[in-house]
Amino acid sequence: FFFFFFFFFKQKTAYEIMPSLVGSEMCIRDRYQRRVHGDYYSQENMDIDLLHPDPVEEARKNKLKRLVQSPNSYFLDVRCPKCNQIVVVFSHAQTVIKCAECDDILCVPTGGKCKLETGVGFRRKHY
Repeated sequence: FFFFFFFFFKQKTAYEIMPSLVGSEMCIRDRYQRRVHGDYYSQENMDIDLLHPDPVEEARKNKLKRLVQSPNSYFLDVRCPKCNQIVVVFSHAQTVIKCAECDDILCVPTGGKCKLETGVGFRRKHY
C-alpha cells in the first residue's frame, strides 16, 4: 500500500513553481546573483578578463583549452635552395619531404613539428 501511494507525488518543475519565467529566462535572471547561505550577493567584478585573455598565456595553453579552439598545426610553402621549387609541407609532417625536381631533403620529422634543413626558405600559409 505504501509503495503505491508514493507514486502519486510528482516533483514540480521550474515552470510550475514560477510560471512567469521559462527556461533561459530563469538562467538570465540568476546570472549575476548567487545564493550563499540563504542570502543573495551580486558578482560585479572579476579578477581576470575572460573576453580578452593575454595572448602569451593563450599560446601556452592546450589547443582545446583556449578561448577559441585552434590547431597547433599549419601548412608551409617551403622553397628548395638549389632549384627554387616551392613545395607545400604540413608543419607536423611524419615523413622526410624531398624536392620533386632535385631530390634534395627539405625537412625531417622529429615527432612534433618537422625540422627544416639549413638554407631552406619557408612561409606560413594563412587561410
